[in-house]
Amino acid sequence: MAKAEKVAAVAELTQAFQTSSGAVLTEYRGLSVSQLGELRQSLGENAKFSVVKNTLTKIAATEAGVTAELTELLSGPSAIAFVQGDVVEAAKGLRDFAKANPLLVIKGGVLDGKALSPAEIVRLADLESREVLLAKLAGAMKASLAGAAATFAALPQQMAALAQALEAKKAAESPAAEAASPAEPAAGDGEAASSDSDSSQTDS
Repeated sequence: MAKAEKVAAVAELTQAFQTSSGAVLTEYRGLSVSQLGELRQSLGENAKFSVVKNTLTKIAATEAGVTAELTELLSGPSAIAFVQGDVVEAAKGLRDFAKANPLLVIKGGVLDGKALSPAEIVRLADLESREVLLAKLAGAMKASLAGAAATFAALPQQMAALAQALEAKKAAESPAAEAASPAEPAAGDGEAASSDSDSSQTDS
């Protein structure tokens, strides 16, 4: 490979490391070209599986600030899955393909600048994908909003029932209050009693 080609390859790999949310290093010794094509399809559109040269990849990883734990694993026929989107989906694809094709060996990876062991990548693959989590979140929010809507819809009916109950209570208490209060003497009766008293005093 000419020097200019090496420089271009390093620059491309450096950019891939810098712009990827995650990268998984594998060894593909013994896999055919058709099997590699099948693997690329299984990773989906958000991951790019590239066969790399170890020496150039070490330089690119160093320039991109990738942890040395990954570069130390660069030996033998190496290929890296650079993930642009959901890392879980790519991890599932690699795990499932490795189960069916033991010649693919997951050696390690990096996620958001942190090194991942093969076991951690497998555990990552066991998680639910971003789409599934978003769907569950949307379902939970929908159920919550539906509950809130039902509560708000019931408020006018509850308020009306409360108002009716208060009116009924007020109406029931009014006759009782009137019955308990003493009757006031009529104005005419008072005047008549006063007149009778005055008359009796005059006669005497």
